[in-house]
Amino acid sequence: MHDASPPTHLSAPPGSPSSGPLPSEPLAHGLKQRHLTMLGLGGVIGAGLFVGSGAGIAVAGPAVVVSYLLAGTLAMLVMRMLGEMSAAMPASGSFSVHAERALGRWAGFSVGWLYWFMLVVVLAVEATAAAQIAHSWVPAVDQWLWVLLFMVVFTAANLTAVKNFGEFEFWFAALKVVAIVLFLGLGLLAVFGLLPDTGAVGLTNLTGQGGFLPNGWDGVVSGVLTVVFAFGGLEVVTIAAAETDDPARAVGRAVRSAVVRILFFYVGSMLVIVTVLPWTAQQAGLSPYVKVLDSIGVPSAGQIMNIVVFVALLSALNANLYGSSRMVFSLAERGEAPRGLLKVSRGKTGGHGGGGVPRRAVLASVAFGFVSVLLNLKWPDTVFLHMLNSVGAVLLFVWGLIAASQLRLRRRLEREAPEALTLRMWCFPYLTWATLAGLLAVLLLMLTDEAARPQVLWSAGATGLVLLVAAVREVRARP
Repeated sequence: MHDASPPTHLSAPPGSPSSGPLPSEPLAHGLKQRHLTMLGLGGVIGAGLFVGSGAGIAVAGPAVVVSYLLAGTLAMLVMRMLGEMSAAMPASGSFSVHAERALGRWAGFSVGWLYWFMLVVVLAVEATAAAQIAHSWVPAVDQWLWVLLFMVVFTAANLTAVKNFGEFEFWFAALKVVAIVLFLGLGLLAVFGLLPDTGAVGLTNLTGQGGFLPNGWDGVVSGVLTVVFAFGGLEVVTIAAAETDDPARAVGRAVRSAVVRILFFYVGSMLVIVTVLPWTAQQAGLSPYVKVLDSIGVPSAGQIMNIVVFVALLSALNANLYGSSRMVFSLAERGEAPRGLLKVSRGKTGGHGGGGVPRRAVLASVAFGFVSVLLNLKWPDTVFLHMLNSVGAVLLFVWGLIAASQLRLRRRLEREAPEALTLRMWCFPYLTWATLAGLLAVLLLMLTDEAARPQVLWSAGATGLVLLVAAVREVRARP
């Protein structure tokens, strides 16, 4: 892609195949700024927020607001670093390309394949959960048929022009954003007693039932471990930016607009939830949004949230299929995946036809996604559970490599191509180091948590296996 090449004189680690400019990518430019902005907003607003937030409230109480603020700040800093690199060197492989240029071929290979594996495994969870909701609505249709339908529909959408992916995500994200805005509005009216037949709630629920910190700061820390993974998904914005007409400008605008609004949606909605209802009224596994809507008299609140969660799951499925296909395509471009995955469809230019779509990469990703779904349906508590645990902490490893890459590339860009730094990381390098320390702290805390420990250990095993393959490839590549 002609806009996606980094400065041609930017150096790379000695011996790296990325020491020159990135290859021109044949992908289409079919995504518009509105697609990217909504992808940035809606990409992380998923079932983890609408349902999973109940677990965070259960362990942290009202202080879950602080847990979300800490986790959101960590995600925002990672996104800023990723935005800086993607604005300077946009590419469909995003942070995998950046890691290769900053740290060497092993890093790009490892982070790319780990991220691809994480997406195609999580895709199975989303497809199965969406099918469970659909099956509850139409019991006559078996759950596996719903999974098949969703996979076929979104595979077809991703095999056609990239603008179709963009349109799906635009409207999915718009619905989620509207749902949260309406929820925030109703919640504030309830707090101030402006709804019919209700009195002002005030702030009593923030200080009652044990106070704002009923489980102390240990509860806040446990809340961070519970909610931090809900912010995964922001990375797809920088992958998608490479398929816009002006990648550098598009990713800059998307990063700037998304991080603040996402903190607003997450932290704001948590503040409303723990203010309207006592935190002791929440239960892990049940949507706190439903509890709040029921309490203020919204009819059919459960079904309304079921629809929103259903849309959120389909949105995440669509985005993960897109992100995984572009990541494996980028790996193939750099010789880290089979070259046959490089073939793209022919059609009209600019993304308005069906051209510039890496169809083999899409099919390869959805094929493994189908395998994951079958494992989830057949062995959810054994084989698939081990697979899910093996990607449970991969997001933290990916974020860590993003931070390490930014440390190296920022200095190189300042020295060799300062004009490319149109979006800069704040307080460099101090906040980058602080982010790395924060990610390490989360990993160490997960090791001390009995429930989270298996995820770290299995993910470390998967990461070690990929690193071993990368090391063998490095040895074989030596003359």
